[in-house]
Amino acid sequence: MSSQGVTVVALLADPDAPTEIAQRMARILPARLADKSGQGRRFDVEVVSEPFTAGTEDLPTLMRRIMDRGSAQNWDIVVALTDLPLHSHGHKLVVDLSHEHGLALLSLPTLGGLRLQTRARRAVEEAVLSLADPRASGVEGPPQSQPSLAPFVSCFAPIHPGQVGAEETADLRYVVSGPRGYLRVLVGMVRANRPWRLVSGLSKALAAALATGAVATVNSTIWSLAESLSAPRLVIATVGSVALMIGWLIVDANLWHRTAEHSPEARQRARLYNASTVMTVGIGVLVCYVSLIVINLVWALFILNGQVFASTTGTPLHPAEYWTLSWFVASVATVGGALGSGLESDEAIRAAAYSKREQERRHMLQDDDGDQLVT
Repeated sequence: MSSQGVTVVALLADPDAPTEIAQRMARILPARLADKSGQGRRFDVEVVSEPFTAGTEDLPTLMRRIMDRGSAQNWDIVVALTDLPLHSHGHKLVVDLSHEHGLALLSLPTLGGLRLQTRARRAVEEAVLSLADPRASGVEGPPQSQPSLAPFVSCFAPIHPGQVGAEETADLRYVVSGPRGYLRVLVGMVRANRPWRLVSGLSKALAAALATGAVATVNSTIWSLAESLSAPRLVIATVGSVALMIGWLIVDANLWHRTAEHSPEARQRARLYNASTVMTVGIGVLVCYVSLIVINLVWALFILNGQVFASTTGTPLHPAEYWTLSWFVASVATVGGALGSGLESDEAIRAAAYSKREQERRHMLQDDDGDQLVT
């Protein structure tokens, strides 16, 4: 409980990205909250990292877990952060608030993928100030607290109040909906997956791609093919090789989400998950492709002999030839990387493509769908 006018705020964060975000904001949050409260109030912010979303996405269950955790520690306010996309009556949850118990549950993907740290900090600030407002604990409860969240709504539009069940712990809920909200959640999910980690996470595929590129760079047949291809054909080769790599990774590691439910909400959720998978893997493969171009270019500058190249292709080895060859070899190497990814375990590919929370969520959904099929 509060002592000497200090309000204890706990940031209960899922592991990985949510914990990192919470730790960064905790350094400046006490001073910012004190300045914004304007009541001579002091705040003490603690960060607790634990997987409070493990095994469930049910909002009432999560809020009860947060309430139990806060009661055990005697915190005044608990703000829980997760990088899982949470749903409420067909909409994507932004935040759940319980003024009676001093609780908030924030779903980070609904804040989008740009300036996530700043957006998350502002969302936490507005939630804490609303929960710390003495007027929010009156009989009227949430209706009186809604004006204090006006900055929250204006900063994170197009959010709007969502439906809250009579038996739920939460008394105020904000959600996003519509195409703009869908896009924001999708970008947030991709950001949470950190697609740039895909390159380093697929060591066998990367080794196969590098080996293929090294051999192709010194192959005279590849030289002739690269010189004969026009720019549109090189673009087609790029698109084809990247699409092959994306498709192979998704199919081979069984990343495509299928649901046994037939409700519109379940189908919409499956489309969102699959879209985030394609974007995550796609960005990772594109990063790999650009890296291969750079590596192949450096290798070509080091190993190629201008006289041998000119005698074979009939074209002098100028900068344009280096670029064209490196571009084409990157497409060939990407195909080799796709084949090499077959040596990776499904678990390794999922670990490279998804955050830890997302892996657990998808595993849970697959188990649930399997149970439904059995029954």
